[in-house]
Amino acid sequence: MAASPATSDPGAALWQALGWQPTPGQLQQFIALQAALRQWNERLNLTRLVEGDDYWIAQVFDSLWPLVPLLQPEGTGNQDPLQIIDVGTGGGFPGLALAIALPSARLTLVDSVSRKVDAVAAMVAELGLQDRVSLRCDRIERCGQAANCRGRFDWALARAVASAPVVAEYLVPLLQPQGRALLYRGQWSLGDQADLERALAPLRAAIERTMPIELPGGRGIRHALVLQPLGPCPKSYPRAVGVPAKHPLGARRAAERLDDNSQTRL
Repeated sequence: MAASPATSDPGAALWQALGWQPTPGQLQQFIALQAALRQWNERLNLTRLVEGDDYWIAQVFDSLWPLVPLLQPEGTGNQDPLQIIDVGTGGGFPGLALAIALPSARLTLVDSVSRKVDAVAAMVAELGLQDRVSLRCDRIERCGQAANCRGRFDWALARAVASAPVVAEYLVPLLQPQGRALLYRGQWSLGDQADLERALAPLRAAIERTMPIELPGGRGIRHALVLQPLGPCPKSYPRAVGVPAKHPLGARRAAERLDDNSQTRL
């Protein structure tokens, strides 16, 4: 006889690879989240990663793997609940996956598209997470300057939002002094790292570590970059709405790049 929904575990092999096992209640929340995504995708194009491995690997596993140490009982200790912000949450990832996996954490999910925020808010209520998860419909540049967000968070996360220098300008101002920013990336090169390091200098932050992984099921290489503040982020960052994307920090001027090319030809 087939296993009942209460006992079957579509992600069973993934938990072993992750080194973490959800409780039965958490598993049911992950399953309920998948069902909610299906329903909302009939009204909105939230995400194409809803079925099978698209959901369990590319959404759930990929959201959790960089933060596995926090998922362990000793990961958060007896301190105050972690304050986490997910920037550009879209269909709710990685924020909702972390809200399920970290039952004491408090999360703020930010997106500038009101339809997506409304859909994710409905899923939060359906999952019973509304006491710990809040939604904010806003541009991240404004959020980063708001008194109730700036310098407040233990972790600031962004997945598939923009280039790394742009994301760094979004995330670093949100961190409390001992906080960390987490950038989810696909491929990562030395050139990418150099661009990010230049961008971090005016933000008074640095790359603490870079973590690569090959996702299960042949889903390719992923990288997670953890950033740490080195001092207070200057109040001028993030810059006004649209400016970080149009003029990324650390970007070399066209004349400098042309000069480099000339030197190469000589």
